Amino acid sequence: MHFFNSDGLQIAYIDHAPTGPDIGEPILLIHGFGSNHAVNWVNTLWVKFLTHAGRRVIALDNRGHGASQKVYDPALYHTATMAEDARRLIEHLKLGKIDVMGYSMGARITAFLALNHREYVRSAILGGLGHHLVDGLGLPMGIADAMEAPSLDGLTDPMQRMFRAFAEQTKSDLGALAACIRGSRQTLTTEEAGAIRVPVLIAVGTKDDVAGNPHEAAALIPGARALDIPGRDHNLAVGDKVYKEGVLAFLKERP
Repeated sequence: MHFFNSDGLQIAYIDHAPTGPDIGEPILLIHGFGSNHAVNWVNTLWVKFLTHAGRRVIALDNRGHGASQKVYDPALYHTATMAEDARRLIEHLKLGKIDVMGYSMGARITAFLALNHREYVRSAILGGLGHHLVDGLGLPMGIADAMEAPSLDGLTDPMQRMFRAFAEQTKSDLGALAACIRGSRQTLTTEEAGAIRVPVLIAVGTKDDVAGNPHEAAALIPGARALDIPGRDHNLAVGDKVYKEGVLAFLKERP
């Protein structure tokens, strides 16, 4: 595990060299809400899959998550602010222009990065985020309340219980996650989505009731394509073989 300073915050990341012949095309991975680099990308074998394909893989813990510094002011979790953490990591490692893949909240961060810092983004892969990129405000605010509840036992709403249980399983800082939910509720306008000028893949499970329609999202971004992940919901899509193979094909075909 490595650390770097992002505007005063300590951000954790991993940096894995290719295990196959190095093709000189690094990729940055940005995890979703309540997760961390290990749960989202290592345990699902994404890091192994991509390094085997000859890619250097960098994955950070978003602020408030994993081993990165915890902050409790919702204003510090604006999506554009978290995208700046990713931008500073790219600069810190002197990577130049790279591929970036995010999942769920991480996909939203990736979209903001692609919009605001095209000079660093060769391509953008948005996993677990479809049309809610422009018409959704992220996860329900009730998730913040679930993080602040005295215990899981007192929660009855299925989504609240799911996210609180996941946060406890990952040993997350519940106060930091509550602030993150309250602060990272930004969308792009349809005009901003249309202003993204890098190759984009939008991959969503066909049973995902969180992300929104990927085909509608792809229609907003010039040249973007959608990938359906058959039979997978928001949680199970992330490690799916169709997702992995679709991403690798996209990376081989994009300019």
